[in-house]
Amino acid sequence: MKEVIRLKEVWKIYSRGEENQVIALKDFNLSVKEGDFIAIMGPSGSGKSTGMNLIGSLDVPTKGNIYLGKHNISSLSESDLAEVRGRKIGFIFQQFNLIPNLTARENIMLPMIFQDTELWEREEKADELLKLVELGDRAEHYPNQLSGGQQQRVAIARSLSNNPDVILADEPTGNLDTYTGEVVMKFLNNLNEQGKTIILVTHDPDLAMKHTRKIYWIKDGEIEKITEKVRGKWKNIRKKK
Repeated sequence: MKEVIRLKEVWKIYSRGEENQVIALKDFNLSVKEGDFIAIMGPSGSGKSTGMNLIGSLDVPTKGNIYLGKHNISSLSESDLAEVRGRKIGFIFQQFNLIPNLTARENIMLPMIFQDTELWEREEKADELLKLVELGDRAEHYPNQLSGGQQQRVAIARSLSNNPDVILADEPTGNLDTYTGEVVMKFLNNLNEQGKTIILVTHDPDLAMKHTRKIYWIKDGEIEKITEKVRGKWKNIRKKK
């Protein structure tokens, strides 16, 4: 399988004054191949959000290299990073992040505007995606007219609008009840079965172990271990020395 994302010996250090530095991520190595469904797992403050920002081209590392395909994006400018992530990565957030004064269709169309997609194509693609997430009859509804689960499904559709290589889902069930969360995860599983690469960022080990095939366990900014599902059973493939 083709490698779509690789982080190699990545560090993220935040400076708070001349002598006060916070190491958010330390010597972080990660490889994501086409069609993977992986999880980045860790408690609050573990560094998983920092890892997500780096994987998603929302930030650049202090040290180390990040490859998107064959291209090293570690030192790109913010404008270049924005262009890369707009084409290559689709985001799903815990808070949905839908624009309240835009309809479901318009929210899905929005990322395509920044890729200079023609209006007719944006509308056609948005309607196709609404049907995919079983919300074809909610195209003209605004976010406050939708349930939490419906809003998250609109967010899933929006993440697919530019046909990205990777879907990055940050706690996508965090604001949903158990049943609705399972519905959302079913959609992500279906997308993965259709060939989409999914990266799930979560603090919930049950969610990660039920739906993904590889887990990067993070603690204090470092990868503590990596586990992989092999023939239905979880096995350690790397532990911190």
